[in-house]
Amino acid sequence: MAATVASSLQIMAARPCLSFSPGVVKAGAAILCSNPKTVLWPKLTNSCNISSLNPFRHGFRSSTVKFIKVVTKAMSESNENRPVSGLPIDLKGKRAFIAGVADDNGYGWAIAKSLAASGAEILVGTWVPALNIFETSLRRGKFNESRLLPDGSLMEITKVYPLDAVFDNLDDVPEDIKTNKRYAGSSKWTVQEVAESVKQDFGSIDILVHSLANGPEVSKPLLETSRKGYLAALSASSYSYVSLLKHFLPLMNPGGSSISLTYIASERIIPGYGGGMSSAKAALESDTRVLAFEAGRKHKIRVNAISAGPLRSRAAKAIGFIDMMIEYSKANAPLQKELSADEVGNTAAFLASPLASAITGALHI
Repeated sequence: MAATVASSLQIMAARPCLSFSPGVVKAGAAILCSNPKTVLWPKLTNSCNISSLNPFRHGFRSSTVKFIKVVTKAMSESNENRPVSGLPIDLKGKRAFIAGVADDNGYGWAIAKSLAASGAEILVGTWVPALNIFETSLRRGKFNESRLLPDGSLMEITKVYPLDAVFDNLDDVPEDIKTNKRYAGSSKWTVQEVAESVKQDFGSIDILVHSLANGPEVSKPLLETSRKGYLAALSASSYSYVSLLKHFLPLMNPGGSSISLTYIASERIIPGYGGGMSSAKAALESDTRVLAFEAGRKHKIRVNAISAGPLRSRAAKAIGFIDMMIEYSKANAPLQKELSADEVGNTAAFLASPLASAITGALHI
């Protein structure tokens, strides 16, 4: 049975940690709270290190701060000849492949928009069973409002590829998937086949984004997770990135960038985020460091991960308590505001740009 490779689920509370090491002080945000009474402590007390911070939570107050939304400026034709101040993110002439875009409200879509606003050409990989509805919605203009870029133009997606990142090649696909009605009419959707198709169509890419994850038993506690469910989570959520990078590296131009999306459960206990997904995110972060070394030495490619905050995406509904996580994050984060997908997209655009040419093997929180 194929695991659903959906848009990456990234729901993160502020990192509740206060730890010390020689010469280093790492302070998390759990002790920063404008209104301790509103914090959802009872439901999260079994989360790592939270209960130990009770003595601190009444001793800190923060004032309300007005935040201004920052967006990436598109490098459009109309402003090409105008003088630009500062250090603009300019990705003109670059091509990006974003794996895991199936709608217009996830992080994958936001990253595609920021890359497009910076001038990059956009290719996306969409889970096969979701391909038809995604392409139909795109064609009928249902996404036009969310396609709007800062310069007033609409984001263009050059090509949409069917993709199921659980399978490396056709030999890995079981017969029941090959004959499944949801896969009927699509072909060349394994990782190897998609990479070959992109090479045939475009020759090369400069940016690779892994924005997909799935845990079929994510709502189950780890002790109730089956071996099959646990391994499925690792396959879809972490090894899929290894496979993507392995097959797309030969297509990537030197100096290119690869980015994945991870989650705080990789290193903190998040009750309710089960089914082996916390282990999958830990593996993804560990693999990021190893892949950064290997891809950097062999192909001059940078590899980074973004640990994004909570977002009300369709994929997040699988957890069942996304609203609670957003409120918790707002109450405890250093910047007491709800994270927008655009902010994650802009971070990805920076990491893909020459401005981050010396950044690799890093987890960006």
